[in-house]
Amino acid sequence: MKTAVSIPDEVLKEIERLARRVGRSRSEIITAALLEYVARHDPEEVTDAIDRVIAGVGDAHDAFSATAAHRILAETDW
Repeated sequence: MKTAVSIPDEVLKEIERLARRVGRSRSEIITAALLEYVARHDPEEVTDAIDRVIAGVGDAHDAFSATAAHRILAETDW
């Protein structure tokens, strides 16, 4: 879908510079930027991203991490 938006000249120059440097079109750069903005500001997207990271890490426990966590919690002023 095409749409018309107003973008300040200095911002458009930066978009064009980046597009040339990475070999992508202005539309690709703007679309990627908007998708990133929406993902960062939509609470459901943020939660989904955190869930994906946690799922990737899994439930692996190791002695070092457990000991370090216990030590940090014991030394923390609540």
